[in-house]
Amino acid sequence: MHQEQALRQARPVSHWTGWGQWLALLTMTIDHMSRHVLPADHGLEWTQVTLGRIAFPLFAAMVAWHGLFNTRDPMRYARRILIIGLAAQIPFMLMPRASDALLLNVCFTLSLGLMWGAWLRTLLARYRDDQLAPVALLLAVAGSTLAMFLAGQWVEYGLYGLMLIPLMMLALYQLHNAASDPGGRALALLSTLPVLFAAGQLNVSDIAKGFTVATCVLVLLLAAGAARRVPPVAWVMPRKLWLSWYPGHFALIAVWLWFVGGL
Repeated sequence: MHQEQALRQARPVSHWTGWGQWLALLTMTIDHMSRHVLPADHGLEWTQVTLGRIAFPLFAAMVAWHGLFNTRDPMRYARRILIIGLAAQIPFMLMPRASDALLLNVCFTLSLGLMWGAWLRTLLARYRDDQLAPVALLLAVAGSTLAMFLAGQWVEYGLYGLMLIPLMMLALYQLHNAASDPGGRALALLSTLPVLFAAGQLNVSDIAKGFTVATCVLVLLLAAGAARRVPPVAWVMPRKLWLSWYPGHFALIAVWLWFVGGL
C-alpha cells in the first residue's frame, strides 16, 4: 500500500497526452477517410499501414497512462470509455468490412483492457499485502486470461489489443519507479519486452508493425523520464470534442456512404 501512496504523490508529468489526443484523432481520421471515404485508387493507401497504425497504440497508451497515474477510479474511467463505444457501435457496424461477423469497436477493446489491467493490479496489491494466496492469484490470472481470450474474438485488435493495456500499465509503472540500482533498471527494461511483442502482433505487414512498435517505444521513453521535457499543448482539446469525435466521425462517414456511395 505504501507503494501505491508514493505513486500518487509522485505522478509523472502528463503534458504529452494533450499532444497525444490531437495526434490520435488525426491519424485515426486519416486512416478511416482513406479506407471508407476517398475513391478507389486515390493514391493514399500507404497511410493505412503507416500513419493509421499510430492511432490504436497511442489510444491504448493514453488509457493505460491515465488509468495508472491520473485517475482514482480506473473502473469508472473504463465505463466512460465503454459508453463511447456503445454510442459508436451502430455507425461502426455500417462501415464496409471484409467479414459480416459481429465486431465490437475499439472502445470496447480499450475499456476491457483497462478493466483487466486495473483488476490485475488490485490482485497483485492484495498478494503483496498477504491478503491473497499464491494459488488463488494464479487461478485468478489464468481465469481472467481465458475470459479475455474469449472476448478477443469479438473486439477490434483481438487478444493482443486487450493485452496491450495491462502490459503497458505494468511497464509504465516499472519505468516510472525504476530504482537507481542496476537490478531495478533491468526489471524496468524487461517489463517493456511484452509490450513491444504484443504491439508487434497487432498488424501483418512489417511497415505497419514498425509504426505500431515505434509508437509504444516513444510512450515507454516518456514514462522513463522524457515526459518531463514535453511542454503543455498550446490548444487544449475541448472535452466534448474528445468524447464525441469517435462516434461522431463514424456517423458522418456512414451518412456520406449512404448518400454518395450507396451504402
